[in-house]
Amino acid sequence: MKNGILILLATMLVACGASRVNKSTTKTDENAPEGVKGSIAMVSEKESSASAKVAEINTPISAENFSNETRIGGIMNFLASDDLKGRDSGSEGIEKAASFIEDIFKQNNLKPYFSSYKDTLSNFSKPAYNIVGVIEGNDEQLKNEFIIIGAHYDHIGIIKAKKDSTVIAEAAISKDTIANGANDNASGTSTVLELARYFGNAGNNKRSLIFALFSAEEKGLLGARHLAERLKAENIDLYTMLNFEMTGVPLAGKDYFMYVTGYNKSNLAEVSNKYAEENLIGFLETAQEFNLFQRSDNYPFHDVFNVPSQTFCTFDFTNFNHYHKVGDEVSLMDFDHMAAVVNKMIPVIEGITNADEKEIKYQ
Repeated sequence: MKNGILILLATMLVACGASRVNKSTTKTDENAPEGVKGSIAMVSEKESSASAKVAEINTPISAENFSNETRIGGIMNFLASDDLKGRDSGSEGIEKAASFIEDIFKQNNLKPYFSSYKDTLSNFSKPAYNIVGVIEGNDEQLKNEFIIIGAHYDHIGIIKAKKDSTVIAEAAISKDTIANGANDNASGTSTVLELARYFGNAGNNKRSLIFALFSAEEKGLLGARHLAERLKAENIDLYTMLNFEMTGVPLAGKDYFMYVTGYNKSNLAEVSNKYAEENLIGFLETAQEFNLFQRSDNYPFHDVFNVPSQTFCTFDFTNFNHYHKVGDEVSLMDFDHMAAVVNKMIPVIEGITNADEKEIKYQ
């Protein structure tokens, strides 16, 4: 999320939530659930080719228990590795992440939305790219309506180049200068990539699905702003934008699984819970208090299109205290929880994309 939250975090007493040390060092998915074919290779520091890290996916794949710890671990161990140097926009590290995302799109039947998967930002000084793929809907009428499923894949890079005294002090103590950005936002990126893998192979979406991974979110939501304005110029019929941010650790002490920013602005939570058949989405008062609705990549689409555009999140200011710090490491991520985010969202997105009418509405 944007840097504006950092000041708020510094004033709050936060505790590190339940976490699990990542022990995913195997390079196969031999323990994947029945029905899951193919594999995503687990990443080691010695591997440099993105294409070597993603094995070809075969279809069909069952929606039940679709994602799992091994697949999530493979994506996370690459995106949040030191080799990517914190994925700062315009850096060599984020270029590797971009190639990795492109490979996953290619292998799972997503077509480039534009002439290529890379969508060059027009509002950032360095070369930077959104990665944008599309799965055309299978209904002759509804395929002309679009749903965007997105997350930002950039982070803040090397801490020693930053000016914030708190994070510099932490870096000096730990002897670590790389802000790996596991929770922010390799986690949301992993969610989107797994959803792309599912829908790219299922082929069961009536409406067209755009999968977008944004650069330069940390610079002021620039990647999302660029894409929103470019799609608006094309006059596409955008139904809704569903964004994923900081999904790496579970909520604690809540009777719901996730929250959405801008909860009271639309009926997205109600629609989601209907298709999930559980209390999946709840209201987080802190998200409203700190206006998180305007602090992630959903907001430019709301601003440009004025359609329901909201962010799904499991970061609640009490379960993770490494925001924009070098401590945002993959070892603190809960891969089982992250797989559950994917698996619980599949029927929600299926329901939304295949409903006869546009159900999600601003209130």
